This record gives sequence, structure tokens and C-alpha cells, in this order.
Amino acid sequence: MVKAITPIVLLFISNIFMTFAWYGHLKFKTGALWAIILTSWGIAFFEYCFQVPANRIGYQTYNAAQLKTIQEVITLIVFSFFSVFYLKEQFKWNYLVGFCLIVLAVFFIFKKW
Repeated sequence: MVKAITPIVLLFISNIFMTFAWYGHLKFKTGALWAIILTSWGIAFFEYCFQVPANRIGYQTYNAAQLKTIQEVITLIVFSFFSVFYLKEQFKWNYLVGFCLIVLAVFFIFKKW
């Protein structure tokens, strides 16, 4: 059970760093682009410090398609909270519908056929 949960926890942490690296600068529109890029790279370093072990450990329990699917669902969860609480954007009903369709994809990826 721990083997199955550990990569998920690491992916959540990785995604928090990733989301800030990719989208955190959107609040700061006056910064020099070169400084934003360097800052994002610095943040992304920590993303990879969690992402690589998550995939290495996770591959012992999940296959690559399952790991990627878990990653995408976590990305949507983290980004949803980030966009609402950090960027102060509205979460719309059509986003929820789209995310639910992705969850349906999770069903098909993980179902034993």
C-alpha cells in the first residue's frame, strides 16, 4: 500500500512546484522575461527532485500509462486550486465537465479488461 501511495504524494508535491514554475509569474506582469525564466527554472528544479523519484518508485506499482494518467489528474486538481486561490480566477462549470471526462479516462486506463 505504501508503494502505491508514495508516488502519488510525491507527484502532488512535484505538481505544486510545477504549477508555480509554469503559472506563478502570471501575477507579476512587470518582471523582466529573463528573470521570470530563470526563476521558473529554479522552481522547476525542485519539481524534478520530486517528479523523478515519483516516477521511479511509481513504476514498480503502475505502468507508464497509469503513471501519466495519475500525473494529469493531480495536475488538474493542483491547478484548479491554484487558479482559484492564487490567481483569483473563477472556476466555471464547463471546467468541471471537462475534468469529469478526464476522470472517465482514468476509469478506462485503470480498468482491467
